[in-house]
Amino acid sequence: MDEKAGPHPVDVHVGNLLRLRRRSLSITQQELARALGITFQQVQKYEKGTNRVSASMLYNIASTLKVPIAYFFQNVEENSEAEEVSGSEVAVNSFLRSSEGLELAATFPKIRQPSIRRRLVDLVRAMGADE
Repeated sequence: MDEKAGPHPVDVHVGNLLRLRRRSLSITQQELARALGITFQQVQKYEKGTNRVSASMLYNIASTLKVPIAYFFQNVEENSEAEEVSGSEVAVNSFLRSSEGLELAATFPKIRQPSIRRRLVDLVRAMGADE
């Protein structure tokens, strides 16, 4: 891999799912690192995809986060290097990386009235257009 090309897409994908699962369980990077016997900086590097997760570490992470190892490879295509990441996938990943995005994603489905959900989407769209 060319150093200038950045992390491998699969490493980034695994890191995104690691972060999503950790945050959905309300576990800090420090808490996960302590459970795994590594530094929180290493967890950060795994989540960004800048460091690859070894097979044994992935096994430990999956056990700690209570998911099957396959969880980290969901939606990975056979030839991921050739796959382009869609703009909507990038937006969703960006959204879910923020604490506000994760909280909104968890809370939004609890709003039962479709008209209120629609108005919230319209409000957010309008506010985003002002930026």
